[in-house]
Amino acid sequence: MRVVVADDEVLARERLIDLLGQVGSVEVVAEAGDGREAIELVERLRPDVLLLDIRMPRMDGLEAAHHLASFEHAPAIIFCTAYDEHALAAFDANAVDYLLKPIRLERLRAAIERAGRFNRDVLREIDKGEAKARERTHLCARVRGNLVLVPVTEIDYLLAEDKYVVVHHAGCEVLIEEPLKALEVEFGNRFVRIHRNCLVALDKLAGLSRTSDGRVLAKLERVATELEVSRRNLPALRKLVRTL
Repeated sequence: MRVVVADDEVLARERLIDLLGQVGSVEVVAEAGDGREAIELVERLRPDVLLLDIRMPRMDGLEAAHHLASFEHAPAIIFCTAYDEHALAAFDANAVDYLLKPIRLERLRAAIERAGRFNRDVLREIDKGEAKARERTHLCARVRGNLVLVPVTEIDYLLAEDKYVVVHHAGCEVLIEEPLKALEVEFGNRFVRIHRNCLVALDKLAGLSRTSDGRVLAKLERVATELEVSRRNLPALRKLVRTL
């Protein structure tokens, strides 16, 4: 069984790897120091099991599980953490297993055995529950078959086109298959709707301008494109711009 270990503490990773060596029939193929690195390793190596800490920098283990739920070759996830408050609130009985540090060899062995009976539907259940409760720090896209993780803080605006949403960020753009409405609900404190097909980042909104034909455009910082504001969204946006 091929395993990736993700924990931001080096000593914790080393101890876990040592315990895995005592379990038998387990090969540790990589180590990660945060959730984003764990996702990239899973994408590249396709391990059978991911041992995942929860509290980590850049991206925590809960968000990493959210993104992994969409992977075709998703691994079984065993959460390893020093905190027990996440177990019932975030996962209830849906997790493959949830180990509290310090981890005992017997519990780890039992978790690995359970992971061998893993069904990918488990991660999908985690994904559904977690999406309702947490705001992600990244959006996940595929570009020519490769995984791209876009930090939400770098997004300028989101534009719906057909069944996709175009994520415009740092002069680049990627496509994701998520409804614009769902993104508005999840990131309502970060983005504002200016049109039925467009959300803009509040911290990038620089002002409004009017064209000679009476249309109102939203101006964004360090973005050349000006985006049209609908009549329906204009009153609320004007109030918002005055408070920025």
